[in-house]
Amino acid sequence: MAVIHRTTMSPGKLELLAGWLPRNPWYRGGTGAPQLAKAGGFRLDDPEGEVGIEFMVVTDAAGDEPVTYLVPLTYRGAPLKGAEDGLIGTSEHGVLGRRWIYDGTHDVVLVERLLALLAGRTTAQDQNESGIPDPTVEVRTEGAALAQDLTGPGGVTDTADASLVTVGPAGRERPVSTLTVCRVLHDGPAPAGDGAGRRVLAGWSGPDGARQHGMFARLAAFED
Repeated sequence: MAVIHRTTMSPGKLELLAGWLPRNPWYRGGTGAPQLAKAGGFRLDDPEGEVGIEFMVVTDAAGDEPVTYLVPLTYRGAPLKGAEDGLIGTSEHGVLGRRWIYDGTHDVVLVERLLALLAGRTTAQDQNESGIPDPTVEVRTEGAALAQDLTGPGGVTDTADASLVTVGPAGRERPVSTLTVCRVLHDGPAPAGDGAGRRVLAGWSGPDGARQHGMFARLAAFED
């Protein structure tokens, strides 16, 4: 079980994200600096207890209209070899010391725990309290069953509104499925007619404080 410490981080998460978000192709803000506010999210537990995993939702008010982004984050006590492209920055944690913070689509631990959530083998946890499940996070299944024991990431491709992560069964060379991590969040039901697979849906607070709910991630059905 992840332990959430009531302490400081310097620089803070929003400060780090303000410098990192504009470098991504799915960022839709204006020419000025992002104006970020935390809007929600949830956590997943690392069974080894080494990596912090957070799915953070932030709203940016810098553009003509507010935009809400999903930023999956991992917190590590040492650099992750091979994930240099996913490094957001480092921060000094008041209890744990220096932490290396990654875009979680590039971190094998987050990808495998998200796959476990989609497979029903783990439960989403409250973003702010230790040891409390988040019942608002749901997994929906449509169509064919998925392969078991998927692992990744085999590669990450960023689009205008999502990150596409290739995954496949452990021990196989060729990735055989795509894990879509939504970056720009939209209030409403998951899109219909986009094929068999599983989806993670969760909630966040809109710019006006109203509760919103939509798709965070989707795993396409297994392809042999």
